[in-house]
Amino acid sequence: MPKRLPFLSGHGLGWSTRQRVAAIGLGLAVLLAVAATVALITGRTSTSTSTSTSRAHAPSAVSGNGSPTVGPQSSAGAGAVAKPPSMADPVAFAQAAAVMLWSYDTRSTTRGQQLAGMRAWLTPEGAYADWASLAAQVPDPVLWSRMVDQDQYATATVDEAHYPTAFKQALADDPAAITEAYIYAVTVTGSQRIVWRGGGAGSEDRSVTLAVQCRPHHDCALVSLAPRVVP
Repeated sequence: MPKRLPFLSGHGLGWSTRQRVAAIGLGLAVLLAVAATVALITGRTSTSTSTSTSRAHAPSAVSGNGSPTVGPQSSAGAGAVAKPPSMADPVAFAQAAAVMLWSYDTRSTTRGQQLAGMRAWLTPEGAYADWASLAAQVPDPVLWSRMVDQDQYATATVDEAHYPTAFKQALADDPAAITEAYIYAVTVTGSQRIVWRGGGAGSEDRSVTLAVQCRPHHDCALVSLAPRVVP
């Protein structure tokens, strides 16, 4: 059994997936329905039946072949938060996004920088962007300051990512639906390792379903986090 983490277990970035109940905005309710219609935002579904797996460590960059790779990336004013990669593959982008969401470094990044870095991943299309579900992953200012006192940081590893079964079925039922918003549902699994002052450390499994927008001839961007994992 991993050691219990000092400040993040059951809170913020350290929540287990079952504990994360984030606001989902405009349409993920249908995505999460037990029914086969995984509709995002507009009530439309996303596309593709392919799946892929890879491993990545956070903070991460993305290699030219579209797979997450080891290596720190920082954006201006965002501390150690990784920059969004330039890629058009929803599954690979979701893997990189999960690594970003499960990673932080209070030694070099303020809470404001963490939020700013995460916001850079959000789609610029206001009709679909669900910033609340992303921002909810960051601990409140009091907890963040306690984490800073402990020099706490986290790295993440992605093990697998795939399109949920309900999403693929919805696409099969209505292949043209994707062309309205080009929003894809991707479930990512992996683990998060948290380290703090005095040699303390612990690891926990992580799993999340992300809504990713990948319009043709545009880089992918995050839309939302689902409040529960979709298999």
